[in-house]
Amino acid sequence: MTQGQSGTTIRLTVAQAVVKYIAAQYSLADGHRQRFIPAALGIFGHGNVAGLGQALDQFSDDLPFVQGRNEQGLAHSAIAFAKAQKRRQTLAVTASVGPGAMNMVTPAALATINRLPVLLLPGDVYATRRQGPVLQQLEYPGGPDVSVNDAFRPIARFFDRITRPEQLLVSLPHAFRVLANPAETGAVVLSLPQDVQSHAFDYPVEFFAEREWIIRRPTPEAEEVSAVAALIKAAKKPVIIAGGGIHYSDATTELEDFANATGIPVAETFGGKGAVQNPGPWHLKGIGLEGTPQTRTVVAEADLIVHVGTRLSDFATGSQSMFENPDVSFASINVSEHDGIKQGATTVVADAKKALAALRSAVGSYSVPAEWAKTVSSRMAQWEAMRSEALDSSVVFDQSSLTESDPTDAVLTQAQLIGLMQETSREGDTIIAAAGGPPGDLQKAWDATQGRHCHLEFGFSCMGYEIPAAMGVRWATEDPTKRVLSFIGDGTFVMAPTELVTACQEHLRLTIVVSENHGYQVIRRLQMWRSGAHFGNEFRYRQGDSMVTEAGAGRLEGGYLDIDIVKMAEGMGAKAVRPISADDVRSALEDARDHDGPVVIVVPTIPHANLPSSEVWWDVAPAEVYEQPWIAAKREEYEAGLAHQKWHG
Repeated sequence: MTQGQSGTTIRLTVAQAVVKYIAAQYSLADGHRQRFIPAALGIFGHGNVAGLGQALDQFSDDLPFVQGRNEQGLAHSAIAFAKAQKRRQTLAVTASVGPGAMNMVTPAALATINRLPVLLLPGDVYATRRQGPVLQQLEYPGGPDVSVNDAFRPIARFFDRITRPEQLLVSLPHAFRVLANPAETGAVVLSLPQDVQSHAFDYPVEFFAEREWIIRRPTPEAEEVSAVAALIKAAKKPVIIAGGGIHYSDATTELEDFANATGIPVAETFGGKGAVQNPGPWHLKGIGLEGTPQTRTVVAEADLIVHVGTRLSDFATGSQSMFENPDVSFASINVSEHDGIKQGATTVVADAKKALAALRSAVGSYSVPAEWAKTVSSRMAQWEAMRSEALDSSVVFDQSSLTESDPTDAVLTQAQLIGLMQETSREGDTIIAAAGGPPGDLQKAWDATQGRHCHLEFGFSCMGYEIPAAMGVRWATEDPTKRVLSFIGDGTFVMAPTELVTACQEHLRLTIVVSENHGYQVIRRLQMWRSGAHFGNEFRYRQGDSMVTEAGAGRLEGGYLDIDIVKMAEGMGAKAVRPISADDVRSALEDARDHDGPVVIVVPTIPHANLPSSEVWWDVAPAEVYEQPWIAAKREEYEAGLAHQKWHG
């Protein structure tokens, strides 16, 4: 197709206009200007190949294209890239109609829940309708304008279906406004009917001029700062809970200055992991269900909680059971008022960096009582001793304490594997985890200070995020000597390994460490805690020859499955090894740094061997009616815990 130009307009297809506009958008944060969306990712099908496929080919020098294996994984890569770039850049992802588009629903929800920008460009069914029902079309009797893409509406921060070319003149600026807004950002979805993608229109030339989108820092109101400062100055046992907003605001220095000046202890959520880089005796480490047990005891005594840049999910608050002081009050700093007022907090609606600096001035010479500071440092010293013992790979784990045994060549616990990864980590390295046991164990035990980045996705707790996320973080990490390591269980690897092919295709230096513990062990742990028996969580053969026979169903209680993850990884083009001893794991981790491509390190770990419990209650209810007698005690324990659950408002 040739494109005509006359006067102040340029004739482009809808798809060409989308690509050309994306390539001209820039973000501006603290004076730093960069491409907002430097590349596009996708898989082509009949719903986007003739439209967006042609446009991306035509403008490939302006917007490079990455070919993937699964649209869900590609969108996860884009989101992880955005997180690593502190929401100042993201990527675009395109998919065909039907299942291709629906594969992006899960990452769309992940992006919105985690407040991370991503631009999704799914194809859609014909807008003209003259084709009749077409392949992959949802025929909804109550509304012929409804397609499967309407599934994006409740989970997108911005959704628009482009049915006429000129709609882009309004829709595209609104899309980028949302992407750039720290309080509103999330999944932005432009649904593009496959016929409309190829329709042409005479667009104004100035529409494609370079444009800068400012990543704003809302300034705190003096009255709000004064109100929070007054609460702090009256507090005897205050605690700060630091969330991901510290990272996105680049507020680590201000947080550390505030803590050093006041002595107020700082705990970190999953999103806030690594918010403290230069810790003092006030550093409380991780908070919540997967935090440290000592952090739980400190928070239980606190008379003031100041939560900064966090959504305060139930994992962080122990389903609202952690704040036990009857006189506890709450204050907050957040760019989102919706999150700021949680727990009835006195709120500063502002950028964390600016608000913490203003609050530091407003509290004057305040510092916590010496007894509170002593309590915090003493309890953290207790945790460090427990952590060191759990992570020490020279200690032989006593497997006789396990209630079950199966043939396994594992000699290391998952905690000891974490200790080995910690031992070989360097400044500038990033470790990534999402669902299952790895993010909880990293939240509890990983030292994410002194430039060791810890990238945890736990807002959506999404299995399958981790390997694609490593790709996104690698693209965001300019120095190839800095390790990007994805730490996953064998359950996650078996579920979603296919973007390893893309990582090989793109020559990405990634280290994938797989804890081979034969199943969904963290959910088995929860099951044992709340139900008293395990069922359907370990990777075991079915007993008998069939799922259902005349005699009944055979149970999944045979031996462990014989899964060769090394061969799986090698079959997708990656280098793969299976070290068993601590020394072999160390060697494998060091060797992986020099490999020009992804390396998968499969380490057998002892099942059912866990880090010390946080001793935090969680609202997961055992059955009220049951036949198994052992559930009675579990139900009684759960109901006793309900007494600690409080409403704060």
